[in-house]
Amino acid sequence: MQEVELDRTDRKLLAYLQGHARASNVELAEAVSLSAPQCYRRHRRLEAAGVIAAYETRLAAARLGFGVTAFIHVTMDKGHVRDLPKFRAMVAALPEIQECYAVTGDFDYVLKVVARDLQALSRFLMETLMKLPGVTAVRSSVCLEEIKCTSALPVAP
Repeated sequence: MQEVELDRTDRKLLAYLQGHARASNVELAEAVSLSAPQCYRRHRRLEAAGVIAAYETRLAAARLGFGVTAFIHVTMDKGHVRDLPKFRAMVAALPEIQECYAVTGDFDYVLKVVARDLQALSRFLMETLMKLPGVTAVRSSVCLEEIKCTSALPVAP
């Protein structure tokens, strides 16, 4: 994927949007010292170029009853290539899995999972995750305290 050329104003706009996704065009224009029409054009250009991937609302997991966050390391069968499309489709469909990464090292995948409590996490691991095609082992680490959680990239000028 080709990197997009960004000038200082584009970077200011992106940095502001990461912390203020609901900002109006006028507010955004003021923050980056542009006229509203210029800001609108830049904003739309960055969306069209795929630099702005999505807008989303981040919910407070604990306030909604999800008291456990865990990081799960998944080991696949040596010949897991044949199960890969099915595994990926099933992972994408499971709402408990917030993130999934194919990684190097001792494990094949790392998952970020939320659950209501430790019992629910255990059920998810034993009754769902361990039954996915190609999965031979899982190792979990339960999060004790969230220190930092952000999707913001260091784009500041």
